[in-house]
Amino acid sequence: MTASTATTIASTEKKYLIVIPTYNEVVNIGIMLRDILALTPAVDVLVVDDGSPDGTGDVVEKHPEYGRRVFLLRRARKSGYAGACKEGLRWGHGRGYDACGTMDADRSHDPADVPRLIAALNDGADIAVGSRYRDGIRIINWPLSRLLLSSFAGVYVRALCGIPMTDPTSGFKLISRKVQEGIDFSRCAADGYGFITEFHFFVFRGGFRIAEVPIIFTERQQGASKMSKRIIFESAWTVLKLGCLRLFTKKKAA
Repeated sequence: MTASTATTIASTEKKYLIVIPTYNEVVNIGIMLRDILALTPAVDVLVVDDGSPDGTGDVVEKHPEYGRRVFLLRRARKSGYAGACKEGLRWGHGRGYDACGTMDADRSHDPADVPRLIAALNDGADIAVGSRYRDGIRIINWPLSRLLLSSFAGVYVRALCGIPMTDPTSGFKLISRKVQEGIDFSRCAADGYGFITEFHFFVFRGGFRIAEVPIIFTERQQGASKMSKRIIFESAWTVLKLGCLRLFTKKKAA
């Protein structure tokens, strides 16, 4: 292979970024960085940290690949999952990544599934979403109450929003540049996990192709869950508003 050929190949390689919102994830973030950086094709990582008092951001800054393949956005305080995702996705888009994704820091999402999301985009999808319910329930170590809540949420979203997804509340996804340029993030008003449903709603109504990739979701083993009654209420109210919006807007053709 000549030097000019190698340069041409390098210039055509796609760039991928995973955005990880964090708050007090010092026990998990190092493992997540290690596992994502080991993937093929290569995937970079942006951690968006909400001023974690446990030093999560400090761990990221001390990583050997910091500034090359590992990056950090520090936010002054805990300001919401939605804001962290939107800031991270805009950061990646502005730096020329071909696709940017989101996943949880608590190791409930397996980095080994990221290449499968990449493959779905390469097969023609505009957004690839890791589904806990595609081809059966794929969740480990959830209590029955949490499983029922999640299952009901999926039914509720599908009924009111019309999104044909088995797991419309999944935060594990990879988003093409085409989608990021076609979605107005300012239309997503939720602070918490309701943002996930809003985003999927606008992606679907925008006529983009959504591919669901079956994954195995494992409940966190360390650290505290961020789920709360306020987040549940906000998510339910968000879906109701989207259902009303659906009545007065027309879905774009795929």
